[in-house]
Amino acid sequence: MGVVKNYLYNLTYQIFILIVPLATIPYISRVLGPKYVGINTLTYSVVQYFALFAALGLAMYGQREIAYRRSDKEEMSRAFWEIELLSILTTAVTLVAYGIFLSFSKQYTMYYLCQSFFILACAADVSWFFIGLELFKITVLRNFVVKIASIICIFTLVKNESDLYIYILIVSLAQLIGNLSLWPYLTKYIQLVKIRDLHIFQHFSPTFALFIPQVAINVYVYLNKIMLAKISSVESAAFFDDSDKIVRIALTVISALSTVMFPRIADAFSKGKYDEISSYVEKSFQISLALAFPMMAGLIAIAPVFVPWFFGNEFLAVSPVMMVEAIAIIPITCSQLMGMQYLVPTKLTKIYTKAIVIGAIINFVINIPLIFLWNAVGTAVATVFSEFFIAIFEFYYVFKKIKPSRAFEGILKLIVASLIMFVIVKVLTMLLPTNIITTFMEVLIGMVCYIAMLYFFKFQMLNSIVTSVVRKFRP
Repeated sequence: MGVVKNYLYNLTYQIFILIVPLATIPYISRVLGPKYVGINTLTYSVVQYFALFAALGLAMYGQREIAYRRSDKEEMSRAFWEIELLSILTTAVTLVAYGIFLSFSKQYTMYYLCQSFFILACAADVSWFFIGLELFKITVLRNFVVKIASIICIFTLVKNESDLYIYILIVSLAQLIGNLSLWPYLTKYIQLVKIRDLHIFQHFSPTFALFIPQVAINVYVYLNKIMLAKISSVESAAFFDDSDKIVRIALTVISALSTVMFPRIADAFSKGKYDEISSYVEKSFQISLALAFPMMAGLIAIAPVFVPWFFGNEFLAVSPVMMVEAIAIIPITCSQLMGMQYLVPTKLTKIYTKAIVIGAIINFVINIPLIFLWNAVGTAVATVFSEFFIAIFEFYYVFKKIKPSRAFEGILKLIVASLIMFVIVKVLTMLLPTNIITTFMEVLIGMVCYIAMLYFFKFQMLNSIVTSVVRKFRP
């Protein structure tokens, strides 16, 4: 029940995160326009590289180490203070480097300054501690409050293009304040440790091993947008960024499961429960793919009618980008699951790193000619290729330990059900007028059709869930 409860907490928050952009993106797109949305995309992408060095892979490493030590409060407290002090140190060094960068920056300096709070937020982030203890309720409730406050501020204070700096300040300060709000909860779970008993730098080497794949991931998450802004235009960067946001929003529902399972699998690994790990991963594959296939099909189907009313007519170029990038949902789901639910928790970080680094190199190499050919669509194509490579590379190693027949059980049923749903939704988009109401109708009808198809095909995971719910409520 602990896994289910934590998943529901995290899923509820992820759905809330999904709803937030649905409220703010249309407003921001219309108020700021393609140029200023593009400037925000560029400056945010650059600052995230500095934030990456400040974080240094400590969040993922911290989750794992806390999960390993959670039965010993003294050891857990020592690990927390060592990792957190290392985080403060790396953030301080990064801020100095960022200051040097700003001294040479001749464009968008004010916006870069406003974005700097994202770097400070890295030192304040202790959510990894609570995730390692599987205390998702604390992090979820904090995020709800901060997100709601930031939405109110955006609609109240951001009125035109000149308010871009206000928008950036709201988002970046919300991140910092949200992270700081978790600190009062720490006193219940950790104790103070003498400075002389702390060995901060023993964590540098293992966290650096996790830092390398994080760098590689961010190469094609943020460098894609920087390359578009420099090679094509800031408008192209904005088009790809908007598409990427929608695809990542869809993926948050799936990533909620990986976030919950990470500490659970790390704990099982520390106790040598390898059969339990295999069972977790196999079931996660079935659930994640059951969500990924209809999400991909649904986004491709509704993109042409969704983009005009959601982003506005100035952003019509987002539609073909989204239709291509939606394909990446499948490989991203698989690679994220294998990486976060198996390779990293079981200390197979080198395989995870190798897959991500090679994928990033492939993305960078093919991205350049594809941008010249197709602008933002080219970057979407490069993303799909690199994500499929990463997934295939990880499959090769993970399926030596996990039985693929169990992980992919019923996959043909998922594909057929998604195709049927795609055809139905696509026909509806051609018959119905384009507006918010009809789009939500199409999504709802698509969901009902997909679930009905799975029930008709007797998809085992769905039948198991239905049976469990019926038993729970049966008198």
